[in-house]
Amino acid sequence: MSVKITYRGWAGHFICCDRCLFRLNTLIECGRSKVVVSTVGAMVDIHKTDANGKCVFDAIGHDRYYETMAFYAKYDGEFWDADVSRQINFGSPWRWPKLADELKAQAGHEKVVAEIAGKMERGEKP
Repeated sequence: MSVKITYRGWAGHFICCDRCLFRLNTLIECGRSKVVVSTVGAMVDIHKTDANGKCVFDAIGHDRYYETMAFYAKYDGEFWDADVSRQINFGSPWRWPKLADELKAQAGHEKVVAEIAGKMERGEKP
């Protein structure tokens, strides 16, 4: 089966995603199966600034400034979005511990998309 990949501009998960300056959201479709891969990070700490008045960043979880997660998708009336109650496990790296890891997080997101898309294309459960 062929896979359709759609890159979208909003966060797919994380309760504080509105504070994240880094957001990737990818919808993977193959037949009737739909999966969302979401990466977020670079979260602004809304309660602090540095000595120069610039924003300060906070970790989004234990030892990480960026994270990638994958979920089965559900239709919300307009879009197929992440059903955060149906998480999908994968083998690729999913967390990055430094604020400077933005490019690693982006590359990691792409690896997860490729891993899950490959499974779907082969007819395997993601």
